[in-house]
Amino acid sequence: MSFNPLEHKGIPLDRQVRNWRELDVEPVDPDRSDPYTKCRIITMNGIEVEAIMFSHHFNRICPDPDIKRQMAEVRYIEQQQQKAVNWLLPGQASVLETTISYEQVAVDLTAWIARMEPDAYLQQAYEFGVLEDFDHLYRYANLYEMIEHRKAEKIVGELTEIMPGRPTVAEHRHPADNLRDPYDKNKAQPLSKLHALTVMSAEQQTMNFYMNVGPMYMEPIARQLYQEIGLIEEEHVTHYESLVDPGETWWERLVNHEYNECYLYHSFMETETDPKVKAIWELHLNMELEHLRLACDLMRRYGGRDPESILAPELPPPVTFEPNKEYLRELLATQIDLTTLGAGYVREAHERFEKMQQELMGGEKPPSERVIDEHREAFGYEYRSEPEGPHPVRRLRETAGV
Repeated sequence: MSFNPLEHKGIPLDRQVRNWRELDVEPVDPDRSDPYTKCRIITMNGIEVEAIMFSHHFNRICPDPDIKRQMAEVRYIEQQQQKAVNWLLPGQASVLETTISYEQVAVDLTAWIARMEPDAYLQQAYEFGVLEDFDHLYRYANLYEMIEHRKAEKIVGELTEIMPGRPTVAEHRHPADNLRDPYDKNKAQPLSKLHALTVMSAEQQTMNFYMNVGPMYMEPIARQLYQEIGLIEEEHVTHYESLVDPGETWWERLVNHEYNECYLYHSFMETETDPKVKAIWELHLNMELEHLRLACDLMRRYGGRDPESILAPELPPPVTFEPNKEYLRELLATQIDLTTLGAGYVREAHERFEKMQQELMGGEKPPSERVIDEHREAFGYEYRSEPEGPHPVRRLRETAGV
């Protein structure tokens, strides 16, 4: 059944403030919950953080006190939503366990969006990035087994394969080569705008997460790996945010943010398997419907445009977390050797890329390579998914009782 958020009334803004008891949500069980439930939680946390920071940036350049007041009221509710969403994550999960879930989001959300993206240039941008997040998952999985002696497949539920992607060592590019050409706001389909905002928000939250949790580990290899992959996330945020047309007005961006929140909360309400979490998605959707209505009113009054002229007349099919194994294997077979040059993609290393590599590596292996070497030294093999049967070295060790 089609759903047009512009035609639905939400909860009035003056009834949206929740008390402490209502915000004290019950976290999901890390051992029994659907891995994709955690992925949906992490995604919506990133979406809410982006909405909050966008509103703050708007507040800093807005001279009108009436607009600032209304946005402050909505922003406070967004902050409550972010707290409720992010606090669904289990407290007993380690930083590395949460990290692996973050990378599962990056892999399966980006892969799904790439499959659904109607614009070929934007699709290529998502396909390029997903092979790098795929490799990050592999590196963190090896670190996880080394430090916590557990298997990452338990966290991802074998829904997402763990194996090398585009090697992280080959992902360090000159900053100028992380900029893409933006879509044209007057020609791009509304779905493409939603996709770009979603992936940008998710990657931004991953970047923020690694910036803050990286130094929490005592083990040198862990601290170093977070530093390295954290710098790749900076590249990814630049890569994805540059897809958005910089000519969009603040009002266009505002209604796109609110519409995208409605889209994602509705998507996850439709696909969630945990009843308690689903109830939160439904509640937040009904809040966001009001936020969207208010944003549309602001656009009409101050932006001089009808929001219906830029928004989809109904929500697209739900964003769905699902395995993308065959799709990713195809990308591995055809795009693993790509790098970027300017706003395009090439298969050969070039002068800027090689100079950046020399400056960063200093003749030494980066942490992303050393973590695999240390895992092999400790266990006799590297950790990865084994869809074709047990790893031969592991099988020999198990047979020998090692």
